[in-house]
Order: sequence, then C-alpha cells, then structure tokens
Amino acid sequence: MAITNQRSGTNVHEVADRIYRINTPVVFEGGLEFSFNQYLVDDDAPLLFHTGPRKMFALVREAVSSVLPVESLRYIGFSHVEADECGSLNEWLAAAPKSAPLCSQVAGMVSINDMADRPPRTLADGEVLSLGSHRVRWMDTPHLPHGWECGLLIEETTRTLFCGDLFTQPGAGALPVTEADILDPSEAFRSQMDYFSHTKNATGMLERLASTEPTTLACMHGSAWRGDGARLLRSLAGKLSA
Repeated sequence: MAITNQRSGTNVHEVADRIYRINTPVVFEGGLEFSFNQYLVDDDAPLLFHTGPRKMFALVREAVSSVLPVESLRYIGFSHVEADECGSLNEWLAAAPKSAPLCSQVAGMVSINDMADRPPRTLADGEVLSLGSHRVRWMDTPHLPHGWECGLLIEETTRTLFCGDLFTQPGAGALPVTEADILDPSEAFRSQMDYFSHTKNATGMLERLASTEPTTLACMHGSAWRGDGARLLRSLAGKLSA
C-alpha cells in the first residue's frame, strides 16, 4: 500500500489485477470515522469509478497520478448522482480532456446531460464496454440502494463488482482488502442511518448481481472484500427481505 498524501492519509492499493482502490479516511464531527473510496482501472482506456467529493479532488488526483497520467483517463464513471459519486466530475473532465462521464441512460437523461461539461457515454442495462484487457458490464439497479438512476459495474475478467454503497462499512477502511465478515458491520451501520430505498425489486436485483459470481467487491466505503461474492449478496438479500 502506498500513502500518497501524508496529511490526509490518502492511499492506493491494488485490489485486483490492475484495479486500484484509492482510500481517504475522514473523521466527522462527533468522532465518527468513515472513508471514501474510488477505484481506478489501469488499461488502454483507463476508468475511474467514483470521483469523490469535489473538495477531495486534489487528493484523489494526486493518488491517480501515482498510478498513471491523469490526462490519460478515458471514463469517469459513477453509480448514481451524489457528491461522493460524481461531485468532482467536471474537475476530472478538465484534467483529462479526452475523458467522458460514464453512467446509466437514466442518469444521462435526467442529470448529467445538463450537469456535466461534456456529454456522457451512457450504458444500457447489460451493455459491455471494453477498456482493453478489462471488460466492464453495466447493470441497472434502480433504487438499490438508492437513486432512480443507480447502476453498478462488474469487471468480467477479474470478477470485480464495483458495488457502490452496498456493504458500506464505518471506520477508516484501513484494510484495503479483507476476507472477514463485512455484512454484519454494514448492516449495523445501516440500522443507525438507513440509506436504502427498500425497493420491492431488491431481491431480484441482488440475485442478478449474485449470478455474475464476483470474487472481489469494490466497496465505496470501507474495505474491499474478497471471497464468494454471490453468497454475500444473497445473504444481504435475506437481510433486506426479513
């Protein structure tokens, strides 16, 4: 693991083949420890998934530049429209002149065509985009965990699921990758601040995600996770339907 900013503790770690977690720990008022993660896919057409909040742009840019030239980025992707997902989108588009926002068709239609300084590359449900040796497939997950425009990416060669706010864990995310339980900690956190929409379609969408059989879950908050991702997703579905 490489710390790219000593003051903030921002760090970079490879969690799957040429897929890097960028992690910045934060402490909120009242002492709550939390973390913000972005994921960088280093390939012929590099992808950054999640931008981080606008005020973290300099930290994340510094971290990206430790892996590849920032201007080489081709896609700035995100799950849904929220500050930690795409707050610094326009800053990234300026820093990487050949890049485009990457999002769902709904996100493009209702928000990004207006908010972004360049038109988005929208993905239909199930559409595959080649980055070179990596292939990412977009999966619409409306209102899972929240947001009409929400969707997730599965990288098919490494079976890495960029799972956004699913399995959000409190704490600094000090372990880049863990094989320990993350379901119980994430559910305990959700019980205090429930950020799920509780759509009636959650079980079916989680089963569809499970069918991709991911082996790495690239969580947006907390540690990434390695193991039987299908089992973990089905366990989450059981929790939500209980």
